[in-house]
Amino acid sequence: MAIPGSPKGLAKDIAEGFFILTPPILRKFTSPELKTINQNLSIVLRETRGEPVETGNVDTIRRKSLRIQRLNQALLVLTSYCKQNKVPL
Repeated sequence: MAIPGSPKGLAKDIAEGFFILTPPILRKFTSPELKTINQNLSIVLRETRGEPVETGNVDTIRRKSLRIQRLNQALLVLTSYCKQNKVPL
């Protein structure tokens, strides 16, 4: 299965909560596609962590934390799936 849209767009959709990575979904991707998804998740995670946030703006802090949490969860699911199926990243 080809990556829907751009890989970075997929990572941003995961960060916003529009797409969720699960093992049944990951089975459809090839090894190079999984590696590309992993790289783009890391890039978007780095960009999200680098976003400046005002100290007193609780809503913005919460949204940023949720995006980071979703990206970390997706990376965890992806790496555990690849370890289980012996797919090199």
